[in-house]
Amino acid sequence: MANDIDIDALLSRESAKLSRDREISRIMATHPLDSYAMLDLVPGCPAGDIKAQYRRKSLLIHPDKTDNPEAPTAFDRLKKAQDELLDDKKREALDSVFSDARRVVMRNKGWGIDHPDVDGEEFVKEWRGMVGKMLEEDKVRRERLAKAQMQAEGRERERVEKEAEERKRKRDMEKKWEDTRDERISNWRDFKKGAGQQHQKKKKAKTNVLG
Repeated sequence: MANDIDIDALLSRESAKLSRDREISRIMATHPLDSYAMLDLVPGCPAGDIKAQYRRKSLLIHPDKTDNPEAPTAFDRLKKAQDELLDDKKREALDSVFSDARRVVMRNKGWGIDHPDVDGEEFVKEWRGMVGKMLEEDKVRRERLAKAQMQAEGRERERVEKEAEERKRKRDMEKKWEDTRDERISNWRDFKKGAGQQHQKKKKAKTNVLG
């Protein structure tokens, strides 16, 4: 009887480990920008479902309950997905991508909203694929915009710094000019005095020659 209990416990632990590893693998294989897929939910689900799903899955794959090396990363991705879906603006943006992707796939197929295969397994697969593609394109656009903005800010910062350096240079020159004012005046007076003495000498010498 005891052996039967041990076997049952072992099988239960192995089953739990398999479930954790399977869920971690699913999360790691999911597009990191698709928060609905990350939590295994569909657009339009209520906030209560988001919280409940996150609670179930986070408890299942919590790093403290498994030695799977990818558990911490998977756990962080789940948390990020929940945070995004509970943020109204971010969820609205994601829902917009899902709507656009759905229209694109239907247009490519030439289907109307009443086509019998809409929301079928094959359609949903293509739809999700288009969502991932559009999310990736949006990410690239945002990264390019951020880079361009950083470059523009860098150029503006460089311009401001150059203007500040130029103002400092002018202030230093003005201060130096003011600090040497007395010396310049003294030099000018000495020059005038010397010039006057030279003039007197030349005048006296000329007088002597004429006399």
